[in-house]
Order: sequence, then C-alpha cells, then structure tokens
Amino acid sequence: MSTTPIAERSVQFEGSVLAKWVLRRLGWTLDFSGLPGLQGVMVVYPHTSNYDFPIGLLAKWAMGLPANFWGKDSLFRIPLFGAWLKWLGGVPVNRSAPGGLVEQAAEHLRQCRAQQAYAWLVVAPEGTRSLTAGWRSGFYRVALQADVPLGLATIDFGRKHVSVSHFVRLSGRQESDMAHIAELLGSPKGYHPAKASPVRIV
Repeated sequence: MSTTPIAERSVQFEGSVLAKWVLRRLGWTLDFSGLPGLQGVMVVYPHTSNYDFPIGLLAKWAMGLPANFWGKDSLFRIPLFGAWLKWLGGVPVNRSAPGGLVEQAAEHLRQCRAQQAYAWLVVAPEGTRSLTAGWRSGFYRVALQADVPLGLATIDFGRKHVSVSHFVRLSGRQESDMAHIAELLGSPKGYHPAKASPVRIV
C-alpha cells in the first residue's frame, strides 16, 4: 500500500492578477485549484537552476499561496537580505537545536493544526541544483511526523508549465510511497534536464 490521493481542495485563494499576467507574457501556464487543508508540506521538483526561483515566486504570487520555507538562522541576520527573506515567507531555524530541523518543522505544523492556523512548508527535496543520487528525506519525515498532506509541485521548463495539482497522504512505507510520488510527478524538464535527480530518497 502506498500514498493515498487527496481530492478535496477546501482552501482557496485569490492570486495576483499582475503575477498571472506576467507568467502568461513569459509563455507560462499554471495548474492550481486550491489546497486540501490549512497545513502541509509541498515539494518542488525539479530544482536544477537559479531560474527556478523567479518562476516559482511568480507562480506563488499568481496562486495567492502563502507558503513558508525554512532557512539557516544565520542568513536572516544579514542586513536587508534577512528582512527580504522574511518578507518572502522565510522562517529562520537553528539546525543545531535539539531535535534538529525535521522535529522543529513537524512540531510547528502540529501546533498550527491544534490552533487551526495556516502553515505550508515548501521544500526543494533535492537540496541542490546539481545532480545527486536522489532526494533528501527531510520533507518525508516532516509530513509523516506532523501527519499532514504532501503536495507535489513541478516547474516544467520543457512545456513552460507550473503544476500544483497532486496531494497525497503518506503511508509510512517509504519505498512504495516514493514510487507513487514519482509516477504522479511524471517527467517535468528542469532548466538543465540532466541535473534532475531521481525521485527516490537516499
């Protein structure tokens, strides 16, 4: 048994008309119809270039999607740059704290669920723009420990298409979960296709 698809889209947003217009002018299309709940983890794949960031940011604004990403606390202490990261949705974390980044993130999502507060964590599971043997496991452990949905987002430079259309509930059976995730993601082409890592946890 592997991941369970989630069909509901109970959380809706009104995105930026300007961001949608800019994406269209750049030749990009967007597939997004809402989120299945107030809390979750979302992976973005593939991550092969610095160009992923501006396209992803435009898509975030076009969807109207409030989403956080975790970063090293030292980055947020850099004047102006740290304030800019927070404005974009960055959350500083201390990687050396007891329990580590995974436990911090999972506990944050659990607290938000208890308070019925919105919290979605966006992660690039490859962890780098270079080719690697696979994905880091942090996203999986956070979603499983916090018991929240996992969203699958793709930035496909081949078709100029951003998709945030698949959401699943993890079973805890890592190998079968990842096989299903790979099937749902399909074959999106990164800006540098040869640098896309295999969809598996290493």
